[in-house]
Amino acid sequence: MSTVNSENSKSSLDGLKWAITIVLLAAVIVGNYLYGEQVHVVARIAILLLLAALALLSAAFTEKGKTFVGFAKDSRLEVRKVVWPTRQETVQTTLIILVVSTIAGLILWGLDGIFVRVVSFITTSI
Repeated sequence: MSTVNSENSKSSLDGLKWAITIVLLAAVIVGNYLYGEQVHVVARIAILLLLAALALLSAAFTEKGKTFVGFAKDSRLEVRKVVWPTRQETVQTTLIILVVSTIAGLILWGLDGIFVRVVSFITTSI
């Protein structure tokens, strides 16, 4: 019985947190629109960034937000495990791709020229 109550309270609190997030983001949009000309640019940007940060913070404390933060942390750990290519490997791979792309382009250009001549020969001789 207590697990049902805790789940209901979590979901209702999540709904409240999402509502706060939406209200803050709406305040960012509406405030920028209404006070775009009246407030100094630096002050307006500071207020908008503060409201956006509060909205992100509110969203981060929801269940989906906690899941996303955990995913972001795990992704960061996985990126650290990646073995990046050396400069020499990168340059060699780039040159190979350029050469192969140039050769393929020339082959396709030649085939296109041949097909144009064949089609024009067929259509003019009919």
